[in-house]
Amino acid sequence: MKVKAILLTMVMLTALFAGCKKSTTQPQQQPQQQTTQQSQNTTTKEAQQTNPSKQTTDTSTSASIVDNGDAFVQAISRGGTWIIAIKNDLTINKDLLVDGEFKNTKNPPVSQRKLALYAQDANRKVTARYTLTAPKMTITSPDCGLWYGTFVGDIYVSATNFQLIGATVQGNIYFTTDQAKATFKPDADSKVTGVQELRKP
Repeated sequence: MKVKAILLTMVMLTALFAGCKKSTTQPQQQPQQQTTQQSQNTTTKEAQQTNPSKQTTDTSTSASIVDNGDAFVQAISRGGTWIIAIKNDLTINKDLLVDGEFKNTKNPPVSQRKLALYAQDANRKVTARYTLTAPKMTITSPDCGLWYGTFVGDIYVSATNFQLIGATVQGNIYFTTDQAKATFKPDADSKVTGVQELRKP
């Protein structure tokens, strides 16, 4: 009888210890699951925080191809792009302002603002030249150039290193500073039908 009592006691104790072991291990698993979930959430948040920065367009190295006046005005603004190319003749019945400092896509990038009044093929051969018409265009972006095509109206230059590359200006070019006039760079294929003179404000 004593042996049976001892065996019964041992069985009960074994079952009791097994139950205690289960109750102590389950709480330990839950924090691990919570920690893993928190880690996944943190990783997701970090990805969400980093991805937008990778997708953000750097306006200093992007381009705008426009076919209407509103888009052109936005593209030449301080919040626009370094190169603006038109796809057709444009007539804009208000004064234009080419503003802001931009860099091109060279390696390393250098200061440049390009108004492209032309189309080209895969070999960069000019295939069409367009005409941009406005009462007045003011240039305050440094290293700005008018490439091919024709601008009809007067241009006021307040920035340095304004260029004409194979372009025609049917109007006058007025420089608002001595430095702007001294650094003006028209190439041999460009033409200005009006005067080129200093006109300080």
